[in-house]
Amino acid sequence: MKLDAVGLEVMSHAFASIAEEMGLVLVHSALSPNIRERRDASAALFDSGGEMIAQAAHIPVHLGALADAVAAVRGLDPRPNELFLLNDPYAGGSHLPDLTLIGAIDIDGRVGGYSVVRAHHSDIGGMTAGSMPAGARELYQEGLVIPPTRFTPDLERLLLANVRTPAMRRGDLAAQRAAVERGAEGLRALARRHGWDALREAAGELLDYAERRTKAALSRLPSATSMTATDYLEGDGVVDEDLAIQVRVTIENGVLHADFTGTRAAAPGNVNCPLAVTRSAVLFVVRTLLPDEIPMNGGVSRAVHVAAPPGCLVNARAPSAVAAGNVETSQRIADVVFRALAAGGCNVPAQGQGTMNNVTFGGRGTGEGGRGDPWTYYETIGGGQGASNGANGPSGVHVGMSNTRNTPVEVLEMEHPLRVRTYALRSRSGGRGTWDGGEGVVREFETLAPMEATLLTERRRHGPAGGADGGAGAAGANLLNGELIPSKATLRLHAGDVLRIETPGGGGWGKGHNQ
Repeated sequence: MKLDAVGLEVMSHAFASIAEEMGLVLVHSALSPNIRERRDASAALFDSGGEMIAQAAHIPVHLGALADAVAAVRGLDPRPNELFLLNDPYAGGSHLPDLTLIGAIDIDGRVGGYSVVRAHHSDIGGMTAGSMPAGARELYQEGLVIPPTRFTPDLERLLLANVRTPAMRRGDLAAQRAAVERGAEGLRALARRHGWDALREAAGELLDYAERRTKAALSRLPSATSMTATDYLEGDGVVDEDLAIQVRVTIENGVLHADFTGTRAAAPGNVNCPLAVTRSAVLFVVRTLLPDEIPMNGGVSRAVHVAAPPGCLVNARAPSAVAAGNVETSQRIADVVFRALAAGGCNVPAQGQGTMNNVTFGGRGTGEGGRGDPWTYYETIGGGQGASNGANGPSGVHVGMSNTRNTPVEVLEMEHPLRVRTYALRSRSGGRGTWDGGEGVVREFETLAPMEATLLTERRRHGPAGGADGGAGAAGANLLNGELIPSKATLRLHAGDVLRIETPGGGGWGKGHNQ
């Protein structure tokens, strides 16, 4: 099948619609608010060779790393209709709460492709409720580690025996399975309509088209001989010092090379991340540089090359802890790559809030005595986006590697012993400039029962930088009963305690004054 421009557009949307439908099945079937309301999940279709054909418009940090998960499963010689489950960050995963379910799609008795769903489960065991422990020093403290394994009833029983909320985990896994099956049904329906050989050719042409367009777009960018930048994480929950991430970006023959040589060694805490997450963050930056009409598939990935010294912060080795690496370090990787491009003359936005403001709660029951069934709750909180050359930054949005929604106050209060006392934009937190950065958010929780809480946050010391001499956004702050607390902390809370999260504003763009 040789596709013209119209044919490319039609087939691109045909594949993408399958991935979008997978996502809808997932969120409308899931039990947990994190997937059902916040939509902290992603879906994608891959060809039999392990390249992504199409993705839904879901979570950047998930989607860019799914190819590693499929590669790990392909190494197990999958048979048609088999299902595989994994979360091991060092074998195709990102961090342990992200459970990835992969189905080998049966086309005429052979594996014709893979339907893939990754979803963040609000508990997978480990040392704290919610499986996002501040200060974890080893992967094993963060939860149950599942290497790529055939998904059987025995594996499901093992998983459910090691989590605090088995009924909710069972329901969310069932929703993932339904979404994976919907993806397989969609691909088979397309094959019946167009013929399998023609459909495979169309997928290959879309990959080649995306690669050509991506390389052409990158070749048009300013490409100084050396575009370098350094940015920092604010400690890791074990040490409080700034942790350097350094990158050198070059563009050669339409391929963007990001080399993280000079980045510090793996940290003792859990801000480390596997190379798959680092690659995902760089891929996100590249996606923002491309015209919207270029399909997001494996062809774009062909134009991105990422290198990092083994054992460093952004290419960690087992058993380094990684819970915050997926959510916080990924943000800083995107920030530092944007900063390098800006240093080379590329027109990129000012820095956004640069954090997901991860908050996890958990306990037993709703009474003062802490008795009853265990519960867990996880959310991330939006903030200010950086301004760009021609537009103010949006306020109160999820930025960078996150693309989730917020949990409605009504749902949170109905399902958990928490009351939201304040939920508002944080006035004057955006950086000033010719174009102003977006405002951060204030979200204040009152606890109605004893519980545990974990915070994994960033940009509490260094506010997001402005662009083109614009002003920096305000740094964020975490407060418990009015007293400042660290950016990464595990807390024991009593009924009546008030936890206040003030998220960063985005950086401003340009030296002028926004009228």
